[in-house]
Formats: sequence, C-alpha cells, structure tokens
Amino acid sequence: MILKIVKLIVGLGNPYKKFYHTRHNIGMWFVQILANYFQVTLKEKKKFSGKVSNIIIDNQKIYLFQPEIFMNLSGSLVLNIASYYKINLSEILIIRDELDLIPGVLKIIYSSKHNGHNGIRSIISCFKEKSVFMQLCIGIGRPKLKRKIVEFVLNSPNSIEKKLIQQIITNFIYQNTNFLKNISLFFGKKFYL
Repeated sequence: MILKIVKLIVGLGNPYKKFYHTRHNIGMWFVQILANYFQVTLKEKKKFSGKVSNIIIDNQKIYLFQPEIFMNLSGSLVLNIASYYKINLSEILIIRDELDLIPGVLKIIYSSKHNGHNGIRSIISCFKEKSVFMQLCIGIGRPKLKRKIVEFVLNSPNSIEKKLIQQIITNFIYQNTNFLKNISLFFGKKFYL
C-alpha cells in the first residue's frame, strides 16, 4: 500500500453558534477534539475565513482547519488554504458526517466520490485536479421518521447519539494516535465503540 501523508485536516460544518451542535458539524467537532488532544488552539484567520492551527507529527507539520462558510460552499475555502500552503487534494483529510453509518461508527475512505454529501461535492468542484482523496466519515445515521435529510442534518443529535458520536471521535483519536503517520493502513476500515 502507498504511504499517504496528511498535510491538512479539514473539519466540515456550518458557521455560527446555532449550527455548532448539529449533525452536519461533526467534522468541526473532530478537529476541535484533535486540537485539544494535541493541546493547540484553533485561531481565527481572516485570510482563510476560518479557524486554523497546526500540529507536528514526526517532524511533519499538519494544518487543522475549520472553514467558516456554509458547507455547500466550503470547497473554495479548502482550495484557498491548500493553495496557500501548497498542499495537493490527495494530501487533505476531510472530516465529515455520514448518513450511511450509525452513531458510534466511523470509517476512513480514499475516494473521489461525494455520495450526495454537499460539502464533498463543493470540494470536488473547486479543485482542478481530479484525484481521489481521504475522507473520515463519522456516522450520524438516517432519520427514523419520514423527515427531510436537510432538516435531519441541521438538527442536533439526541443525547444518546451525541454521546456515541463524541465517544467514537475521542476513542479513535486517543487509541489511534498514529493514524496520521500512515493513514493508508486505515483505508476502508470501520471503527466501532
């Protein structure tokens, strides 16, 4: 398997406090928990229209980014920061929510497909290079009632779901601290509580 180096980790979500605790902002939750683990602070950077920090693993700087724009427009901000730091799409790990995984499950994929996710669709449309890239998908499940998907992802998970989601993120980061050293080893694998 080819060694894949992560140079930028992007936590997808929507801006404003009212959206922070929604299912669609789980990517931002992950990046915040990762920043806490490495004891770094995400700081507002106007030139990137988002919060940025970095961590060092094996002398490799890895940027953390939370774009502060609506998810379906996030591709332009991801392209902006990637261009600034000369990072290719194949070196970016996108953290996002996933309807087809239940809460308490996450999966890392290496794909060029969006599978209906508007944040991923935006990123694909903004990058000229059409390559596969890394995605860490965090399960949010599907609505039980006949509810529109948009309404579902823009609402907060219930307390049980929230606990499962936060626990899988925390467990994954704390139990797999080496996942950024060779993320290729994790492609296609699911992680459960």
